[in-house]
Amino acid sequence: MRFVIRRLLLFVVALFGISVVVFAALRILPGDVASIMAGINAPASRVAQLREQLGLNRPLIVQYFDWMGALVTGDFGTSILTGRSVTALIGARASITFPLILLGLLIAMVIGLPLGCAAVLARSPRVRAAFHVLAIIGGSVPALWGGLLLILLFGKGVGLIGVLPSQGFPLDGWGKPGSAILSLILPALTVGIIVGASLMRYTRTALGDLAGSGFIDMARSCGMTRTQAVLSVGLRLAMPQLVSVIGLTFASMITGVMVIENLFALPGIGNGLVTDVGNRDLIAVQSELFLLAAFFLGIGLIVDVLHRLLDPRLKNVGNVAEVNA
Repeated sequence: MRFVIRRLLLFVVALFGISVVVFAALRILPGDVASIMAGINAPASRVAQLREQLGLNRPLIVQYFDWMGALVTGDFGTSILTGRSVTALIGARASITFPLILLGLLIAMVIGLPLGCAAVLARSPRVRAAFHVLAIIGGSVPALWGGLLLILLFGKGVGLIGVLPSQGFPLDGWGKPGSAILSLILPALTVGIIVGASLMRYTRTALGDLAGSGFIDMARSCGMTRTQAVLSVGLRLAMPQLVSVIGLTFASMITGVMVIENLFALPGIGNGLVTDVGNRDLIAVQSELFLLAAFFLGIGLIVDVLHRLLDPRLKNVGNVAEVNA
């Protein structure tokens, strides 16, 4: 519990620091939403009037504490340009982005974990070399090129095997779950194949380091075959490292899907963030960036706790440090 409390305190401090950086950075960047709303040839009086209406002429410290006070109550503000609640905008976009990431991560795990185990268990040097080349090729494929290739192969209306939608998301959203899932398959495959290749490489490295260790020898001396020892003992010992990799991969995918969402015309968080930045919608952008940073930190916190639970050695190290202190 002391470890969790310390991590939560660091989480809160980091969030505060990020909020200051995000708020200050957006005010330093050139461009003014009032000028954009007023138009190119608008007089200065009209721009000043809009700045007063939007509250942009108030001191920055006042604007910051107003924003933070609203965040504490769960109010992420109102979009300056559209007048819609930022909370509603983020919720609608997140309902597309997070299912896409989860489906992509599931595909990556289905590809990466079994192939990584197979690469370690393979006895033939040629087979191991083939797995190594496959991991390098899969991990080096640009997401844009991979997505275009999948569209040309499976995109409805344009692909050689046109069976899956390649553009857009149903207007009814998840009101039609079948159509919604179909529209996410190609983007999720694009993400999953690339991430799966990297996960395969990590799995092969983690298990490879343990395959010749005394733990595997001990398991085999107890009657296990090499395959059973690697999959039962080795995979369990490698699990803390794999959990860390999977968690950090999940967090990094939130930025990686920006390209995918633009390619497949999905109105998710990445696509919306690019649009809001271009429109200088400060309230929406700063809330979206703050939530993305909180998501990254939250995943890091969860990974740290899981890592400590899965690896008893970390708990013992912490206990020894406290006793010495």
